[in-house]
Amino acid sequence: MLLTRLQDLIGGIYDVSITHDVYDFLVTDRGRLPAAVRSSESDEELIVAEPADESGGAVGMSLYLDPALLERLALADPMVRLHDGNVADYWTALEGVSHFLYLAWNAGHDKPVSLLELEMQAEIDKYVASYWLMRRQFPDRFPGELLRLLFEKTRIDPRLARGREAMYRAASRYAEKFCRRLEQSLRGARGDSEGEVLAELRRFYRLTNARKVAHIERTA
Repeated sequence: MLLTRLQDLIGGIYDVSITHDVYDFLVTDRGRLPAAVRSSESDEELIVAEPADESGGAVGMSLYLDPALLERLALADPMVRLHDGNVADYWTALEGVSHFLYLAWNAGHDKPVSLLELEMQAEIDKYVASYWLMRRQFPDRFPGELLRLLFEKTRIDPRLARGREAMYRAASRYAEKFCRRLEQSLRGARGDSEGEVLAELRRFYRLTNARKVAHIERTA
């Protein structure tokens, strides 16, 4: 199923795995969402319920994806062919899976996650997963359009940001810096060189938010 394949794609790139499948946490009925987010116009929403005290209890999660979006992706499977007609829906679904996997993996290692970190990693995941997918589908061409589509043509919708526009802009800015430098390495990657890029990505995934930002500022 598509979301499981997206989870496997991201998990394979970063060499991370969790015991849960994203479909076990998927909600497609907006009426089942908490009242605070039920009226949102977003096609994707990660709902997190943290323990009421500091007892270390499990974090509860649900991932909402709009059913119409999933139906469109079922008709135009991006894992078979990613193109301009399905890339927006693909990135929405990928963002949800990225949020789910990153939060679940960090929770399993007792690591806190900030909203900035979650959003920054999702933007990076969109670039990285799309790059690997397109290289698999079109091995004779470099997907040079990804940076422009992700970071130059995308705009933050204030209705969906709900007053957090500055945080989303910061997450996008850091992700763009990281991905632009990453693309330089990928353009020159041949054979084992691509393995070096994967090694960097896996190290980066495991850094704390502060260390990720410092790494980007130091190397961008």
